[in-house]
Amino acid sequence: MRMDRRVQKTQRAVMQAFEKLLMKKSYDDITIQDIIDEANIGRSTFYAHFETKDKLLEAICSGLFDHIFAEHLNAEPGHDFSGSEENVDAKIVHTLYHLQEDRKRLSRIFSCESADLFWEYFQSRFSGFVRREIVPALSVDINDVPQGYVVDFICNAFIGTVKWWFYQGLTSTPEDVSRYFLRMTVR
Repeated sequence: MRMDRRVQKTQRAVMQAFEKLLMKKSYDDITIQDIIDEANIGRSTFYAHFETKDKLLEAICSGLFDHIFAEHLNAEPGHDFSGSEENVDAKIVHTLYHLQEDRKRLSRIFSCESADLFWEYFQSRFSGFVRREIVPALSVDINDVPQGYVVDFICNAFIGTVKWWFYQGLTSTPEDVSRYFLRMTVR
């Protein structure tokens, strides 16, 4: 158990260092050496936890997405969707709140060459939510359309919606963006 805590502490330090660097530099300009220096660890320690900077990004995304796409939501500062487990709209709004709250960090990621990597991670996690929650709620008959196509179509529509929202400066509320997306895809 002691080793697990040390591993978690080191990973947390590396992730925090990376996130701090993202506030100052673009993703592409951050080097492994920058992360090592900021986290105050050795190179071998970094590589014992993460193979590459992209794997570090994947781990950060996993932490964010594990929370966002959890089946049971908890009350949080700024929003409470804990009683909305069966509500697709509430889960979409919850996702949008988290993207909005992480906008500084995400804006740096979205504006670099590795943005596609972030969206790939996002889509792989969001697709499970789409299969589980959105496809069964569709109001149109899709029995003659392959489910994989439907899931990819909805995921790409949502990613396009989030990109549009970010490019608009997040001027619409998460509730409005969810309404736009669901009106165009589900209802």
